[in-house]
Amino acid sequence: MSRLDTLQASLQTILGASIKKLVRDRGEITVTVAAADYLGAARTLRDHSELKFEQLMDLCGVDYFSYRNQPWDGPRYCVVLHLLSISHNWRVRLKVFAPDDDVPVMASVTEIWSAANWFEREAFDLYGIVFEGHLDLRRILTDYGFIGHPMRKDFPVSGHVEMRYDDEKKRVIYQPVTIEPREITPRVVREEKYGGV
Repeated sequence: MSRLDTLQASLQTILGASIKKLVRDRGEITVTVAAADYLGAARTLRDHSELKFEQLMDLCGVDYFSYRNQPWDGPRYCVVLHLLSISHNWRVRLKVFAPDDDVPVMASVTEIWSAANWFEREAFDLYGIVFEGHLDLRRILTDYGFIGHPMRKDFPVSGHVEMRYDDEKKRVIYQPVTIEPREITPRVVREEKYGGV
């Protein structure tokens, strides 16, 4: 029995019915749980002696809108955690989908892994995922006056507003975007004899 077999068996036994989906691919295990089971599963993954995922390596948001350029059937926003067990020297990926696409809300895991603090702020800033229980949920990468969430797939590439320094007012001002949208066609497509072919 390989280490991955042992980990999979432990996950299935310990998390049991809270696992909605378990995928084993390329030597990695991804466990998907429901939003209602998220905090309990996270705490179990950290505290159970057979699992002991003490370290949160990464937490990020994902927008499944038109996933792989195809219509997506299911919740749109997902939170993905990469966990490491230093004690057992193994890893697992934990996924959970926000039940509401209009207002994606998830529980915060900052009390379980303090490293989640800035990761959750980033997912909030870039995807608009609200983490209930986070004590300092505010933007971390975009400006305070920024409108929208730039990593959402329906966010315009040019954005909604631009900022510039106004010499007359002696301050930075925000104004609607003045960039004209254009379609960029790669050179290899628009030139028949590109590269001597």
